Amino acid sequence: MAKAVADVNGQSNQGGFATDGSQITGFSSMHDSGTGGNPSLGNFPMFPYSSCRNDDINQCTFPKKARATSYVNESLRTSPGYFGLALQSGVFVEMTVSQHTSISRVHFQRGDANGNNGTYPLILIDLTDLSDSRQNNGTIAVDSTSGTITGNARFLPSFGSGNYVLYFCTSFEGAAIHDSGIFVDSRASTDVHELTVSRGINGSPLPGGAFVRFDNPTNDPILVKNGLSFISSTQACSNAETEIPDNDFALTRSIAENTWSDKLSPIQVSTEGVNTSLITNFYSGIYRTMINPQNYTGENPLWASGEPYFDSFYW
Repeated sequence: MAKAVADVNGQSNQGGFATDGSQITGFSSMHDSGTGGNPSLGNFPMFPYSSCRNDDINQCTFPKKARATSYVNESLRTSPGYFGLALQSGVFVEMTVSQHTSISRVHFQRGDANGNNGTYPLILIDLTDLSDSRQNNGTIAVDSTSGTITGNARFLPSFGSGNYVLYFCTSFEGAAIHDSGIFVDSRASTDVHELTVSRGINGSPLPGGAFVRFDNPTNDPILVKNGLSFISSTQACSNAETEIPDNDFALTRSIAENTWSDKLSPIQVSTEGVNTSLITNFYSGIYRTMINPQNYTGENPLWASGEPYFDSFYW
């Protein structure tokens, strides 16, 4: 169910990332491949800053369209179960997944190319999705002690009628919490820790979400674990703790890679006399047969069942 990757603001309506020169707007955990029309999912993206200018929280840019940042082309690293790239701001993000949970390792540097010369790294979670389809009363809360962020919102599918509610639970490890709060549009506050935000009346939904800032004098990477559920935030937290209990990024990545190896292992191809691009295309096709529809077993909000259940919010 979790498919972690960066999201971009390109015009190809892709289901997440594309190498078309567009900019990164966030890093999210839910994706459908090959939508083509309105992109689906990309819910609750994370976005990191090495700091806010002069440590003024309102000197960080919060709305998705305004914070879009280019990435360093040669930094891009991808393989089944893994994604990583460096933003031109200097922040490097790498991501991997378990069944219902993503875990990211965010590497910061002192200062950045945007002149944000403060001390405290910031990570925000945004109540949005790829197609800006959030409906009324998205909610989010951040625990001022632990920094854990929970929330939910109602979204529209890419095609078809109806809507769906997705829940999340995001926790952090690797640095002490400096402060936290919420943002609405381009303004933020460390005094408020809960938010219910309406869709707004014109065009895209009103931007809103939560953030955490960290005391991180050694610039160690910060782990961001994001549990997901279509049932509740409690189940999203449970999914995260059950699937990645020790917050071990390397182990989670290894398990994801081994799972893909097991899926692909029944297929053997003789490569003698065959152009390597054909082999790449062949295995890419096999890979794509296994990513849609998605395994939502135990996450059907309409009825409780342990039976296998596959679905997609593309259709």
